[in-house]
Amino acid sequence: MADNAAAHIDRGSINAILNSGEDNNVPNAQPTLQCVQIKPLAAQQGSPERYRVVFSDITNFIQSMLATQANHVVHEGKLKKGCFVRLKQFQSNFVKGKRILIVLDLDVLEELGVCDKIGEPKALDVKTEEDAKPQPTTISSNGFYGTKPQPQQQQQPQKQSFPSRTGGASSASHANIYPIEALSPWAHKWTIKARCTNRSDIKTWHNRNGEGKLFSVNLLDDSGEIKATGFNDQCDMFYELFQEGGVYYVSSPCKVGFAKKQFSNLNNDYELSFENGTIVEKAEEQDDVPQVRYNFTNIGDLQTVEKDSVIDTIGVLKEVGETSQITSKTTSKPYDKRELTLVDNTNYSVRLTIWGNTAASFDVTPESVIAFKGVKVSDFGGRSLSLLSSGSMSIDPDIDEAHKLKGWYDAQGRNDTFANHNSLGGSLGAAGGRNDAVKTINQVKEENLGMSENVDYFTVKATIIYVKQDNVSYPACISEGCNKKVMEINPGEWRCEKCDKSHPKPEHRYIISLNVSDYTGQLWLSCFDDVGRRIMGMSADQLVDLKENDERQAGDAFQEANCQTWIFNCRAKMDNFQDTQRVRYQVTGASAVNFSTESTKLANLIKMYNID
Repeated sequence: MADNAAAHIDRGSINAILNSGEDNNVPNAQPTLQCVQIKPLAAQQGSPERYRVVFSDITNFIQSMLATQANHVVHEGKLKKGCFVRLKQFQSNFVKGKRILIVLDLDVLEELGVCDKIGEPKALDVKTEEDAKPQPTTISSNGFYGTKPQPQQQQQPQKQSFPSRTGGASSASHANIYPIEALSPWAHKWTIKARCTNRSDIKTWHNRNGEGKLFSVNLLDDSGEIKATGFNDQCDMFYELFQEGGVYYVSSPCKVGFAKKQFSNLNNDYELSFENGTIVEKAEEQDDVPQVRYNFTNIGDLQTVEKDSVIDTIGVLKEVGETSQITSKTTSKPYDKRELTLVDNTNYSVRLTIWGNTAASFDVTPESVIAFKGVKVSDFGGRSLSLLSSGSMSIDPDIDEAHKLKGWYDAQGRNDTFANHNSLGGSLGAAGGRNDAVKTINQVKEENLGMSENVDYFTVKATIIYVKQDNVSYPACISEGCNKKVMEINPGEWRCEKCDKSHPKPEHRYIISLNVSDYTGQLWLSCFDDVGRRIMGMSADQLVDLKENDERQAGDAFQEANCQTWIFNCRAKMDNFQDTQRVRYQVTGASAVNFSTESTKLANLIKMYNID
């Protein structure tokens, strides 16, 4: 097998790639090499995986790095030590003074199998960065070396370059095009061609060190996205030039630094900062660069997404709230906000907040389809979304997902009822966005959930068979955020020890005990105010008033709560009661059964049994 595979390897191709010159003959525009080593690189938290690979052509070996777009060959188990690959697109770069290959696309030749390292390849004596001649760096099947280097002309006195604002530039004048994926602090003399997918507002700052202003843009090409920021003079030069949707050439000098993840939602370890000599030109060819790239999360799947994650989502605009203002705690400045309600074909709705000028100028007709890029997931009210300043939205975009949503809404969605994530607030907030396992009551008991030192979380679908009617609520302090129990010290005077205040009346809050059942057993659950309101269909104040004035109607309210089936999100924890240890099952969220979703689950379950 090794002899057969060796016959396919393009010997000398590594030398041709790295020490290219006018007299070199290219052995193959898509060289076949052997992978002799692969290992993951240590990544920063939140950064994508990166892999270092060593390739051999039997004569020499070369250190390489996979672009993240090529990681799938590792995840699929295809790229492994000893296998054979065909490099389809790659480029050579200097990283910390060493020449490496960045592999953008490759095929694993599985038909050649896997074998031990063939031959004794040696490290290549590569030209230093100073000796290397400037070459077009994107290497693909369309030009292994790019265009042939022109004879070096006599060096002319260097002239200071200024950003260009004149008419569009063509790709012919920019042969040295880098993919965004390949940019790094060690890359020099590069140009990218990218689409501006988002342009921020101009922001200003004032502090003891002075004042200034900045703006940022998100730039996209086939390989990835990167954020670019302009400060002060660069803000004045480039802000009006960049328009969302336009395609531009951006050329060095332009600083490539490590990304500040707290200010960016892009999947890139680096970001750009415009400098005095940075050149930005609008491109003549606008169609060869992709539009905005989305990675949508369905509204129904938000409960499985961790708090503070940044996602893309798409939905039909169901409701538009009025503009309101809040005051920033840090800057004391007022900000406009507006809440939107989105729905999709998972039959869930979600509240999404937009801010600033976007909120004030929002004028979109309800029932439009809106795609959002860069929204932050919050556990406020269960699950809600907030559009980041670096995010963007597109109204009725011409993409498949939007057309499918529009068709669904017109056909049936307009008349559907939608569940929301509000009832999941306690569970998902405490659990940090877990997707809690669905259990039967028998499984909860047999698996001893809550018996260990750790808190266990689970979800159960069960029917209420009894609501304990005594001690269903307690009188709570009405101060915002307190909720502590108050004592009546005089008629019309309720005292809160925590707040050290007296109030004319309390707000009653639920503390309900439920007995629930499914087809495997019964379980006692304890519930607090939010869940109690949903189950009883009224506030605790209203129920207390009924018990005091109309016991029969109060009894009817308890009866109406019985025999109702809910999806309960629960936490199980060991508790001490009268010197006895027991497991306490607390409901942190409850939602009504979505019969459409449940029917789909049952249908899928039936399919697993292969019943015709």
